[in-house]
Amino acid sequence: MKILVSACLLGTNCKYDGGNNRSEWLIRLAEQHELIPVCPEMLGGLKAPRSPCEIVNGVVMNKDGECVDRAFRMGAVAALRIAMDQRVDCAVLQSRSPSCGVNEIYDGSFTGKKIKGKGVFASLLAENAFPVFDIADAIEKIGLLSPEKPDSQ
Repeated sequence: MKILVSACLLGTNCKYDGGNNRSEWLIRLAEQHELIPVCPEMLGGLKAPRSPCEIVNGVVMNKDGECVDRAFRMGAVAALRIAMDQRVDCAVLQSRSPSCGVNEIYDGSFTGKKIKGKGVFASLLAENAFPVFDIADAIEKIGLLSPEKPDSQ
């Protein structure tokens, strides 16, 4: 199985603060499946570290009040091309990100408040019929992708 993965989940230091969200579960998953890392924000030309970003009235803005929507959307399109070219089966993305959030994102007030919604890239993947999973859901709910196979009864 080919799985597109937020690069930060595989330990790439591409988060806004220059860090990562490394998931040992995903690292182990690579033993059984092909993982294809992408960071739509970096693909859109943004650097790490960078000012935190949130979606404000449908437009991605950074905390300094600058519109970074174009970079987010260009990066999402570039990452979608990778998904298509690689013919991935699904994507596992980082929670709450303005690019990769699947179930919820920050509300645009830069106060830490979360709302239901999708990030720019997660939305684009869903619009193009790719199954998209939040990392938290993937760990809890996706037995098919689990590196540990249950014993047959």
